[in-house]
Amino acid sequence: MTSHLSIGDFSRATHMTVKTLRHYHEIGLLAPIEVDPQTGYRRYSAEQIPTAQVVRRLRDLGMPLEEIRTILTAADVQTRNQHLSAHLRRLEEELGRTQRAVAALHDLLMPPASGEAPRIELRSVGPVQAAAVTATVEAQDVGAWFQGALGELFATVASQGLRETGHAGGVYADELFTLHRGQATIFVPCDGPVRPLGRVTPLHVPSAELAVIEHCGPPPEVDRAYGALAAYVSRHALAVDGPIREYYLVGRRQTPERALWRTEVCWPVFPTGVAQTFSTAAQTSSTA
Repeated sequence: MTSHLSIGDFSRATHMTVKTLRHYHEIGLLAPIEVDPQTGYRRYSAEQIPTAQVVRRLRDLGMPLEEIRTILTAADVQTRNQHLSAHLRRLEEELGRTQRAVAALHDLLMPPASGEAPRIELRSVGPVQAAAVTATVEAQDVGAWFQGALGELFATVASQGLRETGHAGGVYADELFTLHRGQATIFVPCDGPVRPLGRVTPLHVPSAELAVIEHCGPPPEVDRAYGALAAYVSRHALAVDGPIREYYLVGRRQTPERALWRTEVCWPVFPTGVAQTFSTAAQTSSTA
């Protein structure tokens, strides 16, 4: 004879609230074995306890209800395990992001040791010709857009028999920072005019006077370099209107190890009393 449990007893057995059990019944995720037509009382079987425990564990791991339903109704073990593995990979990626964020927070809270002030260089760069991709993008989409544009640029430059003459760079309008939506340009310096193809067009990157700081690590952590650079420019009254530049010295193309990536962040400045400290090697940021 099958033993039935009231919803209260089933709640105690599974550590799920009565409200949660009712909700799971309504959406068809975990239906009771029986519902009294007169009173509406729900009754569950003891055999449903393991299923309920699986549901609770998966919810504890942040799995969406629809995905849990897919796992519970999977036709075979392999399909079920594929869904579980995919969710575990997402959790591992999220854990990695959390660990990096915690490490970055610890670094911010730790007082800097003597002599650890970031190195900032004043540099003059000359004009270069380049292949470029330009678009108006949302700040949250910049990373994906950047990787796609950069891959297209490298492929186009190589297919047209051109030689790269410096590091890839980016030019970012103020609106991308202030409104989280604005114009972004990714470019690759090359030794001849590129023929327009797809999103790729030729670009003349103008000369500029820049305050430069190097960021080591993945892009999401570049905000500290931006902060240090802005504080330096503000203290020395060097800031002028103009888009921010970045130069990508080491990235995914060179190594998959994100901690080894190196990006130069460049703030446009006007050389006042410290003009003599500017680098005389024009284009060093794009040809190093």
